Amino acid sequence: MKIDVLTLFPELFEAFSAESILGRAQNAGYVTINPVDFRSYSTDKHNSVDEPPFGGGAGMVIGPQPLIDAVADVRTEEASIILLSPQGRKFSQEVAQELAEKEHLILICGHYEGIDERVSMLLGADEVSIGDYVLTGGEPAALVVIDAVTRLIPGVLGNRESASADSFSTGLLEHPHYTRPREFMGNSVPDVLLSGNHKEIELWRHKESLRRTFKRRPDLLNSYSFSEQDRSLIRQIVAEEFDRLEQD
Repeated sequence: MKIDVLTLFPELFEAFSAESILGRAQNAGYVTINPVDFRSYSTDKHNSVDEPPFGGGAGMVIGPQPLIDAVADVRTEEASIILLSPQGRKFSQEVAQELAEKEHLILICGHYEGIDERVSMLLGADEVSIGDYVLTGGEPAALVVIDAVTRLIPGVLGNRESASADSFSTGLLEHPHYTRPREFMGNSVPDVLLSGNHKEIELWRHKESLRRTFKRRPDLLNSYSFSEQDRSLIRQIVAEEFDRLEQD
């Protein structure tokens, strides 16, 4: 996969993408992350990319010319253009998986008060939001998208099960994790994880995924497809949580 990032701050992506999993993914040839300073495409004699908004109002608006020319320079036939915007569709694990199947992504980072509306219209951009809040610029959102998408590219994580078991990938939150030491400040690792019985361990993990989702994000269960085993486990969880409240 190739990811071009149109930004006013390319150094942010150069540092971020050189480390950890993203750095290894690039070195192994799974992905190429290319930050593009779209200011360099400005035809203004001062290399300006922003102008006051028509109709008045606070702030400055990024004009269409630098972005349109920058996209034209890096665009391929396979490219999907993503405009990071608080007004876009909500980014999720499902959207990350969808984007991970693309060959070429072009991410556009806005700044100032926003981007001229004609950019999205002319490019047919897919507007994506990472949450219901406003950032100073699109760079943090682009970093989130790059990280979430790259780890889903086959081969990047090494262990194919790592991403498939993540929170939201199965429709549930992920189960708790434990490592050494077995005892820590009066808290013990659950015995089942030390039993060596892989069937029981998987059942425990699934049950705890259901428990965490039930307690922390019950809204996710509205779209979850329950099996008969799930229903039985949920009944056990409700009874256990009720008993815990009684004891407290």
